[in-house]
Amino acid sequence: MKKRVVSAIVALIIFIPLLMYGKTPYLLGIFVLSILGLKEMIKAYETKKEVPQFIQFISYIIMTLLIFTSGNVNGLSYEVDFKLIAMLILLYLIPVIIYQDEKTYSILDAFFNLASLVLLGSCFSLLIIVRNISLEYIIYLFLITTITDSFAYITGSLIGKHKCIKKISPNKTWEGIIGGTFMGVFVASVFFQTVIETNMPLYFIIGMTLFLSIIGQFGDFVFSAIKRNFKIKDFSNIMPGHGGILDRFDSIFFCLLAFTFFLELI
Repeated sequence: MKKRVVSAIVALIIFIPLLMYGKTPYLLGIFVLSILGLKEMIKAYETKKEVPQFIQFISYIIMTLLIFTSGNVNGLSYEVDFKLIAMLILLYLIPVIIYQDEKTYSILDAFFNLASLVLLGSCFSLLIIVRNISLEYIIYLFLITTITDSFAYITGSLIGKHKCIKKISPNKTWEGIIGGTFMGVFVASVFFQTVIETNMPLYFIIGMTLFLSIIGQFGDFVFSAIKRNFKIKDFSNIMPGHGGILDRFDSIFFCLLAFTFFLELI
């Protein structure tokens, strides 16, 4: 527990100033996290099969392009950039034919690496884009996931008896989920109502926050399912007691994705 608390404090000391200041330092911070997160996903996959160096190289290059492109974005765009889509498809699928060896690089490998890049690239980019739109929005989302996760852990440890999804996350309990959701919705809704200027009615704020809290927990389960598939406990040990970057950002990723549905309504 002591190791878990210390590593959390160190992470907050580093991350909070970057979040509050924003601009280039925050962009660079998210870039570092995105590269580490992508590395964790690649390492997870390599527990079953080695990823060719060329595929790793283009993955890091594309992630870099996605992150630094997001630095100049101040709103959500629903336009599809077919040049980017074409580049991704060509760079990941053509090597299947070039290698001509399923043991080295198969079509399933290509789809997994493509999907991983799209998922992580989109989520890390949203960390930048939503911060560019509003500091209060990104704090609101972090409050939802942090309070929900923390109180789910506390409640589950104290009174948790009924397991939720044993095959994916055996330590999660319904008591923990309910307790975490309640506190996450309460704290984040109060923050949204008192700090963020909006004409949205309270019931809408509570409903939105409840939805985001639940979706965030689904993110936790999805990334737990990925770990179960590759038979690993954590994506890495970069944060002692907490695991890796993807272990800490799984909930906020899904929360960010779901928040895009509400941005134009706020």
